[in-house]
Amino acid sequence: MNLPELEAEALKLPVAERARLAETLLESLDELSEEEHWRLWTEEATRRDAELDAEPSRGRPAEDVFRDACARLR
Repeated sequence: MNLPELEAEALKLPVAERARLAETLLESLDELSEEEHWRLWTEEATRRDAELDAEPSRGRPAEDVFRDACARLR
């Protein structure tokens, strides 16, 4: 069974069973190994670095980022 078929079948389940399935799937994401976490974070950092290289104007000075973050926490 491929993913579209699986999705179609899952959507036929009653709401409570779909919710249970969704919860199980989400919980399974927390079970990644440390190596998998590192791989995913490395991929994300590489992607963001490439984005910034491609369009430097999207970048912001760190002091602005930290100031905005602190303001949001207040």
